[in-house]
Amino acid sequence: MSEVPHMPDLRFSQRRRWAADQAIAYLMQQAVENPDVLSLAAGLVDDRTLPAGIVREVSQRLLADDAVARRMLQYGTTAGSTQARRAVLGHLARLEGAATPAELGVSLENVVLTTGSQQLLSLVCEVLLDPGDICLVAAPTYFVFLGTLAGVGARAVSVPSDSRGMIPGELDRLLADLEKAGELPRAKLVYVVSYYENPSGVSLAAERRRALLEVVQRYSHQHRIMVLEDAAYRELRYDGPQLPSVWSCDESRRWVILAQTFSKSFSPGLRVGYGVMPEELARAVCDRKGNEDFGSANFNQLLIAEVLAGGRYEEHVEGLRRSYRAKRDAMLAAAERYFADLPVRWHRPDGGLYVWMTLPEHVETGFESPLFRRATQVDRVMYVPGELSFAGPKERRPRNHLRLSFGVLQPPQIEEAMRRLAAAVRATLAES
Repeated sequence: MSEVPHMPDLRFSQRRRWAADQAIAYLMQQAVENPDVLSLAAGLVDDRTLPAGIVREVSQRLLADDAVARRMLQYGTTAGSTQARRAVLGHLARLEGAATPAELGVSLENVVLTTGSQQLLSLVCEVLLDPGDICLVAAPTYFVFLGTLAGVGARAVSVPSDSRGMIPGELDRLLADLEKAGELPRAKLVYVVSYYENPSGVSLAAERRRALLEVVQRYSHQHRIMVLEDAAYRELRYDGPQLPSVWSCDESRRWVILAQTFSKSFSPGLRVGYGVMPEELARAVCDRKGNEDFGSANFNQLLIAEVLAGGRYEEHVEGLRRSYRAKRDAMLAAAERYFADLPVRWHRPDGGLYVWMTLPEHVETGFESPLFRRATQVDRVMYVPGELSFAGPKERRPRNHLRLSFGVLQPPQIEEAMRRLAAAVRATLAES
């Protein structure tokens, strides 16, 4: 038998190394391997709310016509189906309170349909950011986006935030510091989750939206710094004020990229997201997207277009809000019941899927912490460590926060999960 030759190691690209060890993969693995653990970590939607009946009915009606069915089953275009983009503009007009899509001040050339909004976030980073470029983000922010930035070799800089979102004065201070250090040319993007932020549940206050845009414009001396508004949770509003989009504050439509998705409000399995952006950026995004997929799934786009046109979408979203409002209230009531006597604080969100909890500074919540081990191995409950949601070196990130999701579990399970979590926190505090 001949000797098997030595197998050399694969030589990965720098971008693969930048994208290594994403926390989301670990969390998903933990959920699969520990099915008896009640998960307050999963940012998934509730299976019971998924619109199976609507999708079945609309699909059957569309597929009954062979010509329509063939069109749905054929390749689409890189920017997305014209019919679907037109439907998206109509939908956006309703969200923005415009009488017609024409009042929005944009056209189909400003709209790109993507495979969920995550693909849009990734594509924007690909076309705007070179290795070493800077994106300013809230502290905390969506931790998957931090991984997206790392994947292109960009640097995330945290902007202090409070219960009303990113603080414009702090953004001003950081941009001034970058200018003094000669690094302002590297600052290309400001990322903000404007509604019921993942992870904090905080919404950017109405008066801060225009102020934030004005700060960005003031520092755009040599190049335009773009604002990337991630409005994934916009339609999951349960109470509180009806807030304008940051995008609506930009009358020129030249400074803000609006990213939205139907994943949270309708179905993540269809993976339809969209971006509204300046036309030259839309062209750049499509050039990059053409290298990846020639366009997202045509069938799914046309299905969403039909759902929007038929009026079933609004009916579904209203039911969704009722369901998630009850879950949010169950989590907040359980927090009051089980954590009231502990030195713990939490934020009450007006929408979205998350509650942000803060423990005493000396109590760490990370994967290797006594609390995480106690919670997952003894009390059988899981959460997302808050430190994942902060930019910068690990040793300088706050380590005493945790993100809780009420999206997947039913109210009785939420009650039990919060009881278990309180038990883990109580035991950890007693030992610290």
